[in-house]
Amino acid sequence: MMLIGENLNVISQTLGPALKERNAAPIQEMARAETKAGIDLIDLNIGPARKGGDELMSWVVNTVQGVTDKMLSLDTTNQDAMEAGLKTRKGPALINSVSLQTSRVDRGLALAGRFNADLIGLLWSNDGMPRDVNERAMHTVDFVYKANAAGIPNERIWIDPIASPVSVEINQVKACVEFMAMLAEIAPGCKSTVGLSNISNGAPTELRPWLNRTYMIMLMRHGLYSAIVDAFDKDLMAIARGQRPDIVELVHKVMDGQTPDIASLPREMANYAKTTRVLLGESLYSHSWLEV
Repeated sequence: MMLIGENLNVISQTLGPALKERNAAPIQEMARAETKAGIDLIDLNIGPARKGGDELMSWVVNTVQGVTDKMLSLDTTNQDAMEAGLKTRKGPALINSVSLQTSRVDRGLALAGRFNADLIGLLWSNDGMPRDVNERAMHTVDFVYKANAAGIPNERIWIDPIASPVSVEINQVKACVEFMAMLAEIAPGCKSTVGLSNISNGAPTELRPWLNRTYMIMLMRHGLYSAIVDAFDKDLMAIARGQRPDIVELVHKVMDGQTPDIASLPREMANYAKTTRVLLGESLYSHSWLEV
């Protein structure tokens, strides 16, 4: 699976000021660390960057390219900044992202076509987030049609069904899994991706990795191609690289309705079983779900 590092982000208390001050050292240190951790792409998230975003994106692309040859994911809602980043990058790039909003889709697709870039198709429309699996399917068909009309083949489209916090709405969590199982039939050749950390927003910091890893395993079962992840979660990286088949097997058994004897499992495995049940909606989410 392709892993996109989420850690070079303007919301970081260290990197945010470094971006503002054009201080290259912390930016390059993070890029080196993500590369060493084994990430496939590095996401450069500069946020909306409303003022001077084009110059900022060019600067950060050049800064990161100075220390790594990893493929870059350009992450901003400022389309002038996106264009500047695409002009500056030396190799292949991923546009993160193009939504279906009428104010964004046409230019986003035009940039992808002009610069021969892959793009994340974010299933967010003028009406906001899709409500269920059917709206996700409908938005996917709409997005792929528009992209194909702009000359972009399915193979360059990475569909993001939009993960949402388990603490907010379990039906949305389940809809993403159901949609992932349908994607290959709905849009043959398209890739898939997900902002994995969204699933654990609102959970205590020390508990978030359990949700992130377990949800990734659930989506992997249905062909998840890539995920935007914490590059420094070593357990998550190991699972994604096929080094923990025992955990994957357990999660998939729980998805199939098997009910392991939690009390007989080692603590780590018990935590994955409990977390799977929460993400399936079989147990209610609370901050103490691992202790129940």
